[in-house]
Amino acid sequence: MSFNDGAGLDTSQVESGGGGGGAPGGIAVGGGIGGIILLIIGLIFGIDTSGMSPDTSGSSQEQVDGTSGSSADFDKCKTGADANADVQCRVVGTVNSVNAFWAAELPRYQKQWQLTKTVIYTGSTQSQCGTASNQVGPFYCPLDQKVYIDADFFAILTKQFGADSGALAQEYVVAHEYGHALQDQLGLLGRAQQDPQGPNSGGVRIELMADCLAGVWAKNASTTNDASGKPFLKALTDTDIKSALSAASAVGDDRIQEKTQGQVNPESWTHGSAEARQRWFLQGYTKGDINSCNTFNVDTVS
Repeated sequence: MSFNDGAGLDTSQVESGGGGGGAPGGIAVGGGIGGIILLIIGLIFGIDTSGMSPDTSGSSQEQVDGTSGSSADFDKCKTGADANADVQCRVVGTVNSVNAFWAAELPRYQKQWQLTKTVIYTGSTQSQCGTASNQVGPFYCPLDQKVYIDADFFAILTKQFGADSGALAQEYVVAHEYGHALQDQLGLLGRAQQDPQGPNSGGVRIELMADCLAGVWAKNASTTNDASGKPFLKALTDTDIKSALSAASAVGDDRIQEKTQGQVNPESWTHGSAEARQRWFLQGYTKGDINSCNTFNVDTVS
């Protein structure tokens, strides 16, 4: 999905972080949190709880300040044209669009949106939920209420997991994480931890709901305006939708397990199948309504 060239970007909604950890790595599998065995891959596009472990001293990632010391230059991100040309600016523009959409949409449901910032980092950085890196992937941290993204992750998503490199594939990642921010504000995130694994678990239902909420944003993105009243984004094309679906499919639990382990185990799923992730994104996109995203109101989701 392309930005309108003259749309204005607001860099106050993002923070810089990172600079440690060297070149981006792959995505690791395995790990334990307080005795509960989890797949780290299950944190991708999810809620990072790695910092809640009793002992994080063994981390191999360089520990750096999550809000300072970065070489990121957001001054280059001024317009939609910049968002079309530069991946970091595309993240900035998507953050602006998603924040603006939910701020306008939630009053319809007698709710108010709390503006949520994104930390764009390089290599690794610290969140209140633990170390952010491409071994964890993009995530929303409920402890500091921020989204964490290394823009280099999009190249990993394409090269290692088969998503295409289209703009909406990348924007979907951001919108999904903001779906978790919305769930947090509505008091829903705890349902993921109560029942974290399995094809129809609470964890999977929370993730598929976030996919659906990303679809709701996508449906309305071309009519969501910047501070001057100009739409951030152009209308979606069929190619845009295929791009988002390629990303949704690439991060399905079955696709990731097959690629990293050579076998599929639905009982350890935390995010849902490739087909389910695509289906719930399309549900939100087709309906364009939050009420269509109640994954807890159906018998099966994956």
